[in-house]
Amino acid sequence: MIDTSDWRARLRQFFAIDDLWERVPSRGYLRRDAVLALVIWVVCALGLELVRSVGGFDHDAVHVPWWQAQLAVATAALPLVVRRRYPLSIAVYLSAHMFATGMLAPFVMIQFPMQVLYFFGLFGGMAWARSRSAAVTTLGFIVVFMFGWLTFQFALGAGAEGLDASKQYGLLPPILSNVTYSILVNIFYFGAAVLGGHLTWRNARQRAELAAQAQTLAAQSEQLREHAVTAERLRIARELHDVVAHHVAVMGIQAGAARKILSRDPSAAAGALQQVEQSSRDAVGEMRALLGTLRGRAEPGSRGPEPGLGELPALLDEVRAAGLPVRYAAHDDLGVGAASVPPAVGLSLYRTVQEALANIRRHSTANAASVVLRLAHGAKGDYAEVEILDDGRARPGTGGSGLGLLGMRERVTLHGGEVEAGPRAVGGYRVRVRLPIKGVHG
Repeated sequence: MIDTSDWRARLRQFFAIDDLWERVPSRGYLRRDAVLALVIWVVCALGLELVRSVGGFDHDAVHVPWWQAQLAVATAALPLVVRRRYPLSIAVYLSAHMFATGMLAPFVMIQFPMQVLYFFGLFGGMAWARSRSAAVTTLGFIVVFMFGWLTFQFALGAGAEGLDASKQYGLLPPILSNVTYSILVNIFYFGAAVLGGHLTWRNARQRAELAAQAQTLAAQSEQLREHAVTAERLRIARELHDVVAHHVAVMGIQAGAARKILSRDPSAAAGALQQVEQSSRDAVGEMRALLGTLRGRAEPGSRGPEPGLGELPALLDEVRAAGLPVRYAAHDDLGVGAASVPPAVGLSLYRTVQEALANIRRHSTANAASVVLRLAHGAKGDYAEVEILDDGRARPGTGGSGLGLLGMRERVTLHGGEVEAGPRAVGGYRVRVRLPIKGVHG
């Protein structure tokens, strides 16, 4: 037994029976269709008049008044104005028109201008129908009806009119040849109308999908652009906060020290003020470097590349000069050196140390701090880590905005690392940041 489920599924897929997409005409289509219908009407009316002018409507077998032929053309062409608004209704109407004209004036119905109009109606019904299921059902019924009508005409002997069955001019008898020819012509005619209209619908469907994909890509590109802008703003905010916070903290401590000893030890106060001056210059220099990066060029007086792990000793010397003793230790189990750490990772760790020490000076009663740098291999691969410890507690009335820790966590998230920040059980505060590093070998 032949399995019909497979070919039925193929037909459903080909004709997109289950597709709910609707083809929507573009704006102003009624005006364009009205112009097109008028042009078609004029051309077809002229075609029939040419047939009449050469005597096509005036011989023994055919007696068709000219006004009847022109009425048939008008009633078939003018409804095409709404072929895209009511595609299936127009297809059914023109099929009925074809049948009625074929019964009343068959010579008019078979003329080329009329066949063009009927073809246009069937084609438009398949191309513009809102529902694929309704289109296939309606056009299928029309095709079956038309072939049934054709079969009925053959049964009445329409295929033998004017033919001499006693003669054979080719391989096949005249009547059989005429019937076969008529069937093939109608198969091509109706098949081209149905398949051509459906392929037009499929092309429109594909264009709509491409347009939707283009809109989606445009929306995603806009979201990515906005995300990139937001990420860049956050990066700038972190950089500005870290640069300003560090140097302002140093200047605040030195200015306070200078105020206290100004009357007792002017020379020491002058040294503290000199440190304030140097910190202010460093802050301006780093901000100029940041602005140069943002503008894509070096600002006059910029400090060159952004700091990394190689600049940690200089940073700690600056903190020590501001009055906070800091111990420093570096453990390089990878044997690669701090300079081999990727610049983005090195900058993030440098800013972490800078922010942590600035917080100690501003908000802690700590008398000393320690910084440990580790380059090692862990369960997830190679990593670079900094750990900052102090021995103090939070100073009352000096709570910060939290932006420093927020920026620290954002940096860590950006690199897919780990961060710990909080009080220690034995006293003091601890900040530990671990960032993965790749492509570093000893």
